[in-house]
Amino acid sequence: MTHSELIFSNNLVNEFKTCTQLQYNGKLNIKSSKGSQWTFYYRLGRIVWATGGTHPFRRWRRNMAQNCPQIDVEKLQLRLQDVSLDYWDYRILEIFHKKHKIQREQIQSIAENTIAELLFDLAMQGNFASISCNRSQEVILEAPISFTSAEMSVKHMQDSWKIWSEAGLANFSPDLAPVLRRPEQLQQMVSPSVYKNFLNLINGKLTLRDLAVKMKQSVLPLTRSLLPYILKGIIELVEIPDMPLVVIEGNNKPITAQPKKSIAPLVACVDDSPLVCKMLEDIITSNGLRFIKIQDAVQALPILIQDKPDLIFLDLIMPVASGYEICTQLRRISAFANTPVIILTGSDGLLDRVRAKVVGSTDFITKPVVADKVMSIVRKYLPAPSVSIDKSQTNLEVCK
Repeated sequence: MTHSELIFSNNLVNEFKTCTQLQYNGKLNIKSSKGSQWTFYYRLGRIVWATGGTHPFRRWRRNMAQNCPQIDVEKLQLRLQDVSLDYWDYRILEIFHKKHKIQREQIQSIAENTIAELLFDLAMQGNFASISCNRSQEVILEAPISFTSAEMSVKHMQDSWKIWSEAGLANFSPDLAPVLRRPEQLQQMVSPSVYKNFLNLINGKLTLRDLAVKMKQSVLPLTRSLLPYILKGIIELVEIPDMPLVVIEGNNKPITAQPKKSIAPLVACVDDSPLVCKMLEDIITSNGLRFIKIQDAVQALPILIQDKPDLIFLDLIMPVASGYEICTQLRRISAFANTPVIILTGSDGLLDRVRAKVVGSTDFITKPVVADKVMSIVRKYLPAPSVSIDKSQTNLEVCK
């Protein structure tokens, strides 16, 4: 069994199966230790809709462009209501359907695409974070427009993730955006027409998924075709914000809709000791921050590049790659030029401190790790965690 198959092998896949067997009505809420959240809405044991993830608005825009080209999303007049809805995207589709602007088949296609995307992202995060789930009957979609088999969806996800991993893309999220970093080098490698296309499209404004829709192809071959340029540093994959919709307040004043999201900083720990990682995780998460642990020094760099933590605790002595080597490599990457890197060590020698400073570390902390010492360092270099809750979480309705 491959690692990609192991991700969904135990508790989580059993939870999907249980929901099907019980003909469950309600929500299946899933969270990762990195702070990501997904919700799958069930009706009679089948998945009706799914929400969450990194770019809910971009995802909805893509699906509308693909399946409902007759609707200009930018010209929609949406309004705020007084009831908060996490499934605002599904609610808008319901309204379009009632107004006979879109067909049931279009909604079915959008639902299947949405569920597939979110399951894929869940599989990807399962590589780097622990996943937990719970059921809630707080919301039951009473008159669902579409139904999707959870068993078939999970099987499709496993197949997609296996192909993505085998293509060497396991560390690259399709929600990242390619940006051209070395145009002169690219110009020497490709034809003028290809170079022109790269300049127009690889601009850091569109994610890999956005680009795939724009170019009318699958995200897998697109990303695979860019991989040689990514590995050479000609193209860099970067995080970009969501593309929110504009809604109208009661006084007809347009405002920007934003998803509710946690902005708690992400702290990473690179240490081959499970005990140290667990102790740090307990300290960090109990203080309202997100946490990711990396116990394999070889995997540290690609995981850190993907997740871009706000602060890194880095063990000094590890097999294969030392903390000195990893810190040196991190400082060569522009995204980590100013990231606080805190060296963890069992000794408090002057030589270690000097060498840690030479390779670019920010600070130094000795083991054993204790809460007051850890949080003193965290507060020194990171802002206090907070949660941003936007008014747009109220119910979205299409204006008549």
